[in-house]
Parts: sequence; C-alpha cells; structure tokens
Amino acid sequence: MFEFKTIRAHSITKLKAIIDSELHLELTGSHPAFGTVKVRELLSTWVVHDLTHITQIVRVMAVRYSTDVGPWKQYLGILQKQ
Repeated sequence: MFEFKTIRAHSITKLKAIIDSELHLELTGSHPAFGTVKVRELLSTWVVHDLTHITQIVRVMAVRYSTDVGPWKQYLGILQKQ
C-alpha cells in the first residue's frame, strides 16, 4: 500500500506541475466516438475509473460476510446479486 500511495502522490505532483487548471483543463481534443472532449472530462473519467476498482474490491470483500449477516442480507445492497 505504501508503494501505491507514494507513486500516486508523485504522479499527482507531476500532473499539477504541468497543468494550469484555469488554462489547461478546458482544452479540447477529438475522441473517435465522442467527438470533442475536454481535458477536465478525461481526468474526471480516470478518477471514476479508479473508484470503480475500489467498488469492485469492496464488493468482493463483502461477499465473505454473505452468510454471516443472516436475514439482514436482504437489506444490504452490496450483497444483492447484480
């Protein structure tokens, strides 16, 4: 975990050094499927992508308790079959 945290912090520091948020985040590029997209949108997509992985990890961890929670399982959305 420490290695990931260190590498992530380094990457964010690098990104902040090369991007002036007021200027660069509104720049646009062309995506083959979406057309015009902004740097802001791409960076936000990366964040949500990472959050999706965290969600997947938590869901797998929760499954371990599927039987242990007994009848409350029906109220725990994370344990419902998707």
